[in-house]
Amino acid sequence: MNTHTILNIKTDKKLKAEAKKLSKELGVPLSTVINAFLKQFVRDKEITLSANQYRPTPYLESILKQAQKEYEAGDFVGPFKTGEEFIAYLKSL
Repeated sequence: MNTHTILNIKTDKKLKAEAKKLSKELGVPLSTVINAFLKQFVRDKEITLSANQYRPTPYLESILKQAQKEYEAGDFVGPFKTGEEFIAYLKSL
């Protein structure tokens, strides 16, 4: 018994091309990506839409502001040339 069906959707040509290219880079067909999204949508019964998807949390924003203040005041150590140099500094604290 064939339980598959065809789903026709309209989308921007450029978006489809970019999605198809990325799915190929990941080694999966675009239909697999879309099916995974649909399964998650049905399972979670929610969808996340955001125009600003890379916004830091309020906590992270406060840390970034503090780091910026310290940087502007010259109150920082580094840059380190190697990872070992950084680890040695951390051990000395």
